[in-house]
Amino acid sequence: MSSTYPATSAQTKHHGYEVDPRWDSVDTYSFSHLHPSTANPSSTTLQHALQNSTAKGLPNIAVSPSQGKFLMLQARLLRAKNVLEVGTLGGYSTIWLASALEGVHVTTVEINEHHQQVAQENLAHAGVQKEVETTLGPSMEVLPRLLEDVKAGRKERFDMVFIDADKPNNWGYFDLTVQMSRPGACVIVDNVVRRGFLADAEKAKTDVMVEGSRKVSGERGERS
Repeated sequence: MSSTYPATSAQTKHHGYEVDPRWDSVDTYSFSHLHPSTANPSSTTLQHALQNSTAKGLPNIAVSPSQGKFLMLQARLLRAKNVLEVGTLGGYSTIWLASALEGVHVTTVEINEHHQQVAQENLAHAGVQKEVETTLGPSMEVLPRLLEDVKAGRKERFDMVFIDADKPNNWGYFDLTVQMSRPGACVIVDNVVRRGFLADAEKAKTDVMVEGSRKVSGERGERS
């Protein structure tokens, strides 16, 4: 299984402070039980998405295989038919979400045109391109337009949201997506712990990533 899913090591090596072979071992072991070889999406489909993204120059910052499985299971538990993703990258997490349920529709927003093109290639290879609507543009410009469509009844409210984009705008993304989600929807925001600096008020004064995470998880999130 470790040879089938090489992404975890590649992802950790991309960030020097995250290298820990124990994480790779735990992720590989747990994923082998969470997602057998006969499950959908297939191991070859997932591997292709990661390899194609790397070959096309995309950064190795996609969710791990076990995190992707978590997203899919969460969508299944919610019986989510309408999912919003903020930050497509190469479409790896999008494939997981689009494979959750029959009839699911995923709207995903990506700021980088090259990333969007690679994601579309990966989605087509995975056979889920019909389930996914990719939208190009800065999310803080796209999401207000999408909100207006939801308010006008041109689009249905979302059952689940996955936010994995630039951290300084986390609160803005959260605030906008909550307004276009149905009551009881699940909104997941990735990468908020920031190596433990989330609780460090002094670090937040000099690190915009930490500051953005604190806004969405505490300072403003408590009023949501």
